Amino acid sequence: MNTAFHVAAGRIADLRAAMTAHRIDALLVPSSDPHLSEYLPEHWQGRRWASGFHGSVGNLVVTRDFAGLFADSRYWIQAERELAGSGIALMKTPAAASALHIDWLAEHVPPNGRVAVDGAVLGLGVKRALDAALQPKAAQLVLEIDLIDQVWRDRPGLPSAPVFEHAMPHAVTTRADKLRTLREAIRSHAAQWHVLSTLDDIAWLFNLRGRDVAFNPVFLAFALIGESTATLFVAPGKIDAVLEATLARDGVSVAPYDAIGSALAALPAGARLLVDPDRNTVGTLAHVPAAVTRIESINPTTLMKSRKSDAEIAFVREAMAQDGAALAEFFAWLDATLARGDALDELDIDREITAARAKRPGFFGQSFSTIAGFNANGALPHYRATPDAFSKIEGDGLLLIDSGGQYVGGTTDITRMVPIGTVGAEQKRDCARVLKGMIALARARFPRGTKSNMLDAIARAPIWRDAINYGHGTGHGVGYFLNVHEGPQSISNVAVPTAHHAMEPGMITSDEPGIYRPGQWGVRIENLLLAKPYASNEFGEFLEFESLTLCPIDTRCIDLSMLDAEEKAWLNAYHAEVRARVEPLVTGTAKEWLVGRTGAV
Repeated sequence: MNTAFHVAAGRIADLRAAMTAHRIDALLVPSSDPHLSEYLPEHWQGRRWASGFHGSVGNLVVTRDFAGLFADSRYWIQAERELAGSGIALMKTPAAASALHIDWLAEHVPPNGRVAVDGAVLGLGVKRALDAALQPKAAQLVLEIDLIDQVWRDRPGLPSAPVFEHAMPHAVTTRADKLRTLREAIRSHAAQWHVLSTLDDIAWLFNLRGRDVAFNPVFLAFALIGESTATLFVAPGKIDAVLEATLARDGVSVAPYDAIGSALAALPAGARLLVDPDRNTVGTLAHVPAAVTRIESINPTTLMKSRKSDAEIAFVREAMAQDGAALAEFFAWLDATLARGDALDELDIDREITAARAKRPGFFGQSFSTIAGFNANGALPHYRATPDAFSKIEGDGLLLIDSGGQYVGGTTDITRMVPIGTVGAEQKRDCARVLKGMIALARARFPRGTKSNMLDAIARAPIWRDAINYGHGTGHGVGYFLNVHEGPQSISNVAVPTAHHAMEPGMITSDEPGIYRPGQWGVRIENLLLAKPYASNEFGEFLEFESLTLCPIDTRCIDLSMLDAEEKAWLNAYHAEVRARVEPLVTGTAKEWLVGRTGAV
């Protein structure tokens, strides 16, 4: 057993000792924080610390004689490698939103047993699902004990990076106007108060940004909005005096981060509080007095920020062009490096592509950790090369590169395939299948209000035709200099549709079908799409997509004979647009590469 596995086994033993001391039969450790974030500050990486599994999604369950990590297909190969020898079993779930861990607890917890989970990081919706599942066993849910904190002796503190303003011209709507619109929405729900816990909603509403969470330019905070008040709860020292005065002029007061509980507890009897049950934790809402009426609905800001304004879209288009210029420089470097036969590995890709972006105006940082997977590593949808585990790029095959940047005028996310040496015939066919699926969605037209999950089959159909499928969703929403994964829309065959999943003009969504052959290669091609009006007639309003991403698709990877005339026409038109928009921003070898890769097929 190597050191990492030994450490995980020891930590599970420590957790079991703490469970015994508190008479706990089962412990659930979710991948979560008090804000239900996707990317977690180190302080709340308890699941990773206890299990040694580094995937971004997963639930750890520990009993006296069992430890299991519940993860979906994106992480199975990674989890098998990282859990090997630790005594923690990989429990394969069918999808990211699967409740298999809850079903397992319901089956294995003894009658009248006690199940512990830190209520501070447990979403209200998940708590209700646990209650319902455990009820037949009369099992008790224990939410007041943080067992991870009791055994994680050197647990990191909270991040302390300063908060800064997302300023004009890129912040095209003032915070005063956003607060005014939000209060109108609160009143429309017959409420007087609204609590916000999700970090991207808070950053968007107040036109503020931060560096507390990897890849997402957000900061730890809560917010409580009243009819004439707005309070931002953030750790002392993170907002300087100048910014605090600026906020005050817009009617925003600043309070300590941990004062949210007392503020909620002080709400007057009979008050009506708007709460999003999917975006608040049990621990946060536990402070709300019983005499306060909770009105449950999606955060209005979640809907508001998903629909980018025309002015925001104009800045997004500029960011996409700058990102395209950075990618042209990077890919020109990559082609030259491969042609010289220089040594190259997956870590080089991350370093060079980030360096190219860093030269472009408005660049802030990566929007997620670069995925550079050669051959078999490309079959891991969330693979990440590390100094301890990476592959050299040599021989023949396919290199998958999924990367993105945060710019003050937009967020990018793109995946491209690169041929290394000789690409096999079946690899080219897989690339063609994926491209056909990507083009099918990019060309789609549909009634306004169509549930986003319904569009998923459009991209899968060309891949299904050859009896092939992929285990992740086809598209996720993307923020405006915010989270690279943003709701409410989700183009996914496993998403449970609600009214809020309706596609609306201004939404930016990824288009990223794939094919993954474990142990061989993976293929994914991704652009970002903007939903915009197409037509209005007696059948209603219709939308179409604009392809925002500006980077050539390497046709050397594609079996072009599999594309029909309309698909080739789309590809040629797309490449012509890429060249027209990016060519003025590049020179030298980057320009030569761009021109060479945007020729007609």
